[in-house]
Amino acid sequence: MDKQKFADVMNTKQVCAYWPFLNQNTMRYMRHAGTGPASFVINGKVFYRRAEVERWLAEQEAATTRGGVA
Repeated sequence: MDKQKFADVMNTKQVCAYWPFLNQNTMRYMRHAGTGPASFVINGKVFYRRAEVERWLAEQEAATTRGGVA
């Protein structure tokens, strides 16, 4: 197995530590509702790819940006 392929994999706790404005309960709710970043399960544990969380955050920003032009 290529360990490099999984170097950007984070669990829910790590995602919330990296992006402190997210919390674990909200992540669980969004996962259940199908509205959060893409995730996958290995041995009953939920994981996210950093790139997927970043893509999802950018999508949220684009969808909710208000105000002036940058």
